[in-house]
Amino acid sequence: MAKESSHRARAAGVHRVVVIVDENSNPFELGCATEIFGLRRPEIGRELYDFRLCSPEPSIPMRDGFFTLTAVADLVAADTADTLIVPNRPDVEVPRRPAVLDVIRRAHARGARLIGFCSGAFTLAEAGVLDGRRATAHWQWADAFRARFPAVHLESDVLFVDDGDILTAAGSAAALDLGLHVVRRDHGAEVANSVSRRLVFAAHRDGGQRQFVERPMPDLPDESLAPVMAWALERLDSPLTIADLAARAAVSPSTLHRRFRTQLGTTPLMWITAERLALACRLIERGESRFEVVARRCGLGTATNLRALMRRETGITPSAYKRRFGSETT
Repeated sequence: MAKESSHRARAAGVHRVVVIVDENSNPFELGCATEIFGLRRPEIGRELYDFRLCSPEPSIPMRDGFFTLTAVADLVAADTADTLIVPNRPDVEVPRRPAVLDVIRRAHARGARLIGFCSGAFTLAEAGVLDGRRATAHWQWADAFRARFPAVHLESDVLFVDDGDILTAAGSAAALDLGLHVVRRDHGAEVANSVSRRLVFAAHRDGGQRQFVERPMPDLPDESLAPVMAWALERLDSPLTIADLAARAAVSPSTLHRRFRTQLGTTPLMWITAERLALACRLIERGESRFEVVARRCGLGTATNLRALMRRETGITPSAYKRRFGSETT
């Protein structure tokens, strides 16, 4: 975000996201943070975030010396962050700078939200803010992480973990999943969908999906789940069973289940439920206040079921979601 734009956003009370960049930081995760939190979004019509970079030194060599980042703000900028994204580096065994760890501790003490992408969980753990908390990290570092930080509850087979004020993502691409999850949490499903469309990235992959999918791309074209998923998305308001989806895909229910697990890292039922809940959120954001109607239109049956699922998946009730993201507030 340009400096003038950043000043306008801060003056308007826009949530400030600050990324700490340290020596040997990964460029990809920095790019993810910039794409999600740092770009202006004229298609939405308002600033979503005030985005800043900071560093312990004015000139920082990125991973393996690919390039050097210069003219970055110093660590003082981190003390104004509402959300602080910590450094992630491949050299997980190298201690982080004490100055960086101190900034993270101060941010945590004053209630800022902390985010670690990939190996950023090591930075958070080294700062001592993850003790007794849930977190994730890239699967290849799971054993090393557990050995160094036994007080952290590491969930090594998920895409990301939202533990309230501390959020962590697994591999590099999971940074996009977590970033969109944060946008959805802050601004609602419609805005998150708009951001994902600009990224040309899936709007929603649940954090509980597995990190490692045995076969990300099907070996044969006719094993693609895209046709049956598109068919189901047009019929979310109708009763849909696993047998219905399997029949549409011309496979057995067990084969369909295996393909969902292999290609998406989830089950058909979990996928349908997530899509129905996402549709419910969009309907509420567009102004539908009759929750029985919302539940019926997205196939969740009753308002009671809608309330239970929304509370479980988003942490808030439909009424609270409407107050926060409904059309009258945007």
